[in-house]
Amino acid sequence: MTKRVIELVRVSTEGQAGADRASIPSQHTINQRTAQAFGLEIVDCIELVDVSGAAVLRAPGMQQLLKRIEDPQIHGVVVREFSRVMRPDNFADYALLQQFIDTRTVLYLPDGPIDLASKSGRLVGTIRAVLAGLERSEILERVWMAKEEKRRAGKHPQGQVVLPFGVGYDAKQGRWFYKEEVEKVREAARLFLSGQTSYKEVGKRVGIDPFNLRVILRNPIYMGWRIYATRRDPSSAAIRTRPDGRQGDRPKIARAPEDVIRVKVLESIISEEDFRRLQDIMDLKKQDHWRARPDYEKRFLFSGFLRCGVCGDRLYTAGRQNHGWYVCKTRKTPTESGPCSNPYMRRERLEADLNRLIAERLTNGRFLQQLAAAYAGRATSDGQPDHARLETAVLQLQEKRQRVLDAYFENLIDREERDRRLQSLKIDAALYGKLAMRAAASVPSLSARELAEVFSVFREWKFLGRADKRQILRAAMPEVHVADYRVTGIALIPGLSSSSGEINRTGTDSSLRRA
Repeated sequence: MTKRVIELVRVSTEGQAGADRASIPSQHTINQRTAQAFGLEIVDCIELVDVSGAAVLRAPGMQQLLKRIEDPQIHGVVVREFSRVMRPDNFADYALLQQFIDTRTVLYLPDGPIDLASKSGRLVGTIRAVLAGLERSEILERVWMAKEEKRRAGKHPQGQVVLPFGVGYDAKQGRWFYKEEVEKVREAARLFLSGQTSYKEVGKRVGIDPFNLRVILRNPIYMGWRIYATRRDPSSAAIRTRPDGRQGDRPKIARAPEDVIRVKVLESIISEEDFRRLQDIMDLKKQDHWRARPDYEKRFLFSGFLRCGVCGDRLYTAGRQNHGWYVCKTRKTPTESGPCSNPYMRRERLEADLNRLIAERLTNGRFLQQLAAAYAGRATSDGQPDHARLETAVLQLQEKRQRVLDAYFENLIDREERDRRLQSLKIDAALYGKLAMRAAASVPSLSARELAEVFSVFREWKFLGRADKRQILRAAMPEVHVADYRVTGIALIPGLSSSSGEINRTGTDSSLRRA
């Protein structure tokens, strides 16, 4: 009587299942030979594609196989090698072998059958499972070590899909390069540093999704550094699978300090000083995310910029309509040590004092000298957009536009899809056009009179509106410590050094008299 069996075929990655790879056809051929050699009839075939040997139990296909072998008519399972059944990563994976034992299913390999229900079969099956698991660990370790060596050498060991936005890598030449889209990142950073810190507004202007923008601007690759500070969790508890059983992304974990890789691979498009300021601005936004919401009515001029002069916690706002107070967070929500002693401070009185103090700081001679020096450094730096790269981007957009129109005329896309794509290309073209004009224009060197005119806006601080003042505050990124209407510390433009104490001051002499 012919024994009925099920054929099991498994490949660990989707690439191994490609038409240019012979893995699956090879397994079918060998399984057919095994069936002929032992007089077996293959009644069904189950293929597991992109399923790791350590995650076979989670695959719907394997669950289907375990359900099928409960049928007394199914005698066994035929596979090319034991590792196609499993590569155990922990002891819980051995439950799969117990299912073969309970259903008295025989495992057929090219070198002979294994009856896991027998004593010898249980020993042989367990040993083979252990060896398959160890082989998997060794493979992963060798692959990881090879990739680490490439990373330390400044190469990119992975696919193009994981490259940062606007960055490319030529594997043949081992060369990193910036794509045309990187000019969007440069412009977004410039807008943030100029005080426009709304992800929504900046993302709209540069054509980048706001959610993606906050991740892109955190990447040090735009300083030219490729930094690997995290890695995928290699533990068995971190295995993730999709509903179809395919492998999912493992969560990332921080690397040990000695394992962090930092290598210079590109010239910077954002200076390290500007990048640090950008991170500080984004950190402030993360703490007080509502500050940059365009739909939020900001009656309090200094909301988000004040700290308690007693405990150092943030000052919140309270009140309705035209009346309001600044109050320490710890006073509103006391900690274990009790509420903060800093009292409620009336908005009108405190803001009037702060307006006078900041106007004094903004017209400080040493402060203006440092601003002038910073401007001179920027005027001679390479922070301008790359004109050649922008011209290439414009040409590519024209080609994309023509392809969209061709697709519409050939009825490959409908009118709605055509208009959506053309609108996106129009936004990018307008941005690149503006950046190209700016790149073509030389950065002027300002005379003493022209610098005085630029800085005159600080002298007019008290005449500016709330929106203009808050934009200057966001660009200056101040941190003001206040206790009972007394300013105990103030910092303007933290990125500028101030050894003299004229810009950043603390102490009783930095506070204004009570009104």
